[in-house]
Amino acid sequence: MNSRRAWIVFTVGVFAYVIAVLQRTSLGVAGVDATERFEVQAALLSTLAVVQLVVYAALQVPVGVILDRVGPRRLILIGAALMAIGQITMALAPNIVVAIIGRILVGAGDAMTFVPVSKLVASWFSGRTLPFLTQSMGTVGQFGQVLSAIPLSALLHQQGWTTAFIAAGSLSVLAFVLVLALVRNAPDDATRPIHTVGSSRALRLLREALARPGTQLGFWSHFVTQSSGTLFTLLWGFPFLSIGLGYGPTTAALLLTLVVATAVVAGPVLGVLSARYPYRRSNIVLGIVISMGLAWLAVLAWPGVPPMWLVIVLIVVIAIGGPGSLIGFDYARTFNPARSLGSASGVVNVGGFLATFVMMFLIGLVLDAVDKANGGTGIPEELYALDSFRLAFLVQFPVVGFGVVFLLVARRRTRRRLHEDEGITVAPLWVAIVRGWRRSS
Repeated sequence: MNSRRAWIVFTVGVFAYVIAVLQRTSLGVAGVDATERFEVQAALLSTLAVVQLVVYAALQVPVGVILDRVGPRRLILIGAALMAIGQITMALAPNIVVAIIGRILVGAGDAMTFVPVSKLVASWFSGRTLPFLTQSMGTVGQFGQVLSAIPLSALLHQQGWTTAFIAAGSLSVLAFVLVLALVRNAPDDATRPIHTVGSSRALRLLREALARPGTQLGFWSHFVTQSSGTLFTLLWGFPFLSIGLGYGPTTAALLLTLVVATAVVAGPVLGVLSARYPYRRSNIVLGIVISMGLAWLAVLAWPGVPPMWLVIVLIVVIAIGGPGSLIGFDYARTFNPARSLGSASGVVNVGGFLATFVMMFLIGLVLDAVDKANGGTGIPEELYALDSFRLAFLVQFPVVGFGVVFLLVARRRTRRRLHEDEGITVAPLWVAIVRGWRRSS
C-alpha cells in the first residue's frame, strides 16, 4: 500500500478519468457546430447529450454491482474502448441518428470510469493519503474540461469536426494501452485471484445500500449540487456564452475553463470543511445550492446583457457544485461497509446526472418553443438568443427545488438512524451556532 507502484497506478487511473471527462464534455464546445452540421433544433440537439447522460446514469448501479464482483481494471479498459469507438462514430456520423449512437457509446464508457478508478485508488492506498487522493482525483479529472474547452475547441474550429473527434477518440486508445500495461486491481493482484461476489449476494448488497438513509442523502446531495454546472459545461453553457451573450467561441471557451480553476481551489477547501464538520455536510450542500440559485437569479433577472463580472461570478458559483457533489460520495463511504461501497457509490453518482439530463432536455424544449413563438428559423443566432435562455434556464429551479425537499427528508431519516444506532444527536445549525458563540464568549 502507498508504494511507488501505487503512485504509478494512481497516475494512470487519473489520466483515464481525465480523458473520460474530455469525452464527456466534448459536445459542450461543439453544440453550435452540431446544430449546423446535422441541421437540428435545440430539443433534438439536447438529445445528443441527454442520451449520453441517460446511459451514464442508467449504468451506474449495474457498474457498481459488477465492480464489486470483477474489480476496476476490466471496467476501465472496457470504458476506454467504448469511448474511443463512440468518438470515432461521432467523427464520421452523416446524420443525427448515427451521432446519437456515438454519444450512447461515450456515455456507456464514461459510466465505467469514475467509480472504478475510485475503487482502484482505495485498493492501492490507505490511511490519511486515501481521502486526500480521492478528492484530488475528482479535482484533477476536471482538467478534461480544459482539454475540451481549449485544444479540442481550437482543433474543431481550425481542422473541422472529423479531425477533432478522431483526435479525441485516439486519447481513449492511449488510456486503454496505459491501463492494460500498468494497472492491476490491487497490490497482490498478480499472485491472488480477485475475490468475486456472487450475483445474489451482489443484489442483496445493492438493496442494503439503497435502503440506507445515508446512501439516499448522498444521492440527493449529488442531485442538487452537480446538475447545474454539468448542464452548463456539457451543452448549454457554450451557446449561452458565445451567442446568447455575444462573447464569441474563443472567449466562451476560456470562460468555461473557470469551472476547472474554481474546482481546483474549492475542492480542497470543501474537503477540509467536510472532514472538520462531518455532521454539517448537508449544511454545506444547502449553502452551495442557495448560492447557485441566487447567482442564476441575478444573471437571468439583469436588465439587458449582464456584465461580464456577474457572468464570471455565476460560473464560479456553479463550478463549486462539482467538488461539492463529492460530499455525496462521503455519505456513501460513511454509511456503507466496504463490501457494498461500489454499489452505494453507483447509486449516489446517478443523482446529479439524473437531474442534469432532465433539465438539459427541458431547456432544449423551451428554446425551441420560444424560437417557434417568435417565428424563428432555427438558425443559431435566433435559437440561442439571450431572452430565450432567460426563460429556458428557469427550469432548473423546480427540478433542484424538488431535490432539496427530498434531501431534507433523507437528512432527517439519516440523523434519526444515527441517533438510534450510535446515540449521536445532531442539533439544528442555528442551535450549534448559538452554542459555539456562547462557548467563545
